[in-house]
Amino acid sequence: MPFLGQDWRSPGWSWMKTEDGWKRCEVYSQEFERESNQFNIINYKINLKDEDQEEYNNENCETAVKKRRKNHFNNTKSQYFYQEKWICVHKESTRERHGYCTLGEAFNRLDFSSAIQDIRRFNYVVKLLQLIAKSELTSLSGAAQKSYFNILEKIVYKVLEDQQNPRLIKELLQDLNSTICRLKKEKYVLVGNINIWICRLETILVWQQQLKNLQMTQEISNSLVLCDLPLQMQSNILYRLSDGWDIINLGQVTPTLHVLSEDRQLWKKLCQYHFAEKQVCRHFNLSEKGHIDWKLMFFALQKLYPKKEQYGDTLHFCRHCSILFWKDYQLAFLLKDSGHPCTANDPESCFMPVSPQHFIDLFKF
Repeated sequence: MPFLGQDWRSPGWSWMKTEDGWKRCEVYSQEFERESNQFNIINYKINLKDEDQEEYNNENCETAVKKRRKNHFNNTKSQYFYQEKWICVHKESTRERHGYCTLGEAFNRLDFSSAIQDIRRFNYVVKLLQLIAKSELTSLSGAAQKSYFNILEKIVYKVLEDQQNPRLIKELLQDLNSTICRLKKEKYVLVGNINIWICRLETILVWQQQLKNLQMTQEISNSLVLCDLPLQMQSNILYRLSDGWDIINLGQVTPTLHVLSEDRQLWKKLCQYHFAEKQVCRHFNLSEKGHIDWKLMFFALQKLYPKKEQYGDTLHFCRHCSILFWKDYQLAFLLKDSGHPCTANDPESCFMPVSPQHFIDLFKF
C-alpha cells in the first residue's frame, strides 16, 4: 500500500499490514543487510567449490560475497524488468511526478519477450523492432539497447526453431545491419562501447547466415494437406493473404497454386485493399495485351506508398489514463479485466489500438 508523505514530491514508503499493526517495508534496511551478509558469508564458505578456491585465496571472502550478492540482485532485477503489462506515458513533469517517459524506458519495461511467443503479436513486435532499427536506434539507452538485442535474439532463435516468418526477420536484420554500418561510417556517437557494437554487428552477420542456410523440413503425414483441398477453397485462401510476397511464395508450391496466384482479380483486390483509388489511378500500367497488370502495379505502388498495416493484436492506449498496455482478451472476457488500472466509467470507450509507428510517435516530444 503506497503512502504519500508530507513532501508531495516523494513517492512515500511502502507499508504492510501485520497482526501487530502496520509496519514499514524497508527492503535494504541495515538489519536486513547485516543478516544477509552473515548468511551469504556462511553460505559462501559451505558451497565453495574446488574451481573457486583460487578466487577465494586471491580475494577477501567478504568482497567476494558482496560481488556475488550484487550479481544476484542484478539478475533478479533484469528478470523482473520484463514482466510489466502496462506503462504510464507522461510527457511532462507535474507536481506528483517528475520527469517523463522515454521510448527506451517503454521498450525496456513492456513485456515484449512474452509477446513474441504469441502468434497474434509476433508480426507487430517485429515491425516495431524494424522501425526502431531504421530511425530510433540511437535514442535508446544502454539498458534499452540490451533489451532490444535480447528480444531480437529470441526472435531469431524462434524462427530457426519453428521455421516460420523467416522473410520478416531477414528484412529486419538487413535494416539493422545497414543502420549500424551507416552510423559507423558517419562516425555517429553511439551509446555504449564501440567494441560492443562491433560484437553486435558480427552477431547480426552470423544470424543472417543462419537464416540463409535455413532449410524447411517437410513432415511426412497422411493427414489432409493444402493441395488436397478443392480449387475454390485454395483460391479463397489466397484471397485471404494480405502480403504480395506470401502469394508469390505460395504459388511456387504446386503448378495449380501458381495458376491461382497469377489471377488478375486477386492482385486487383490486393491493390484496392492497400492503396487509395487516387493512388491507383496515378500509376496505371498496361500490359502488352492492353490490360492493366495488377501484379506489377501492386509492387510499383508498394515502393511509392505505405501498405495498410494488419496485425492480429497490438498494444492499446487508454486516452483517459494515458497508459500503454497489452490487452489480454481472455482475462477481459472472463474477469472483466481491462489490462491496466483504469478509472474511467466506461474503459472500453477510451481504448485505441496503437500501430508500431504510433508507438514511436508517442515518445516524440
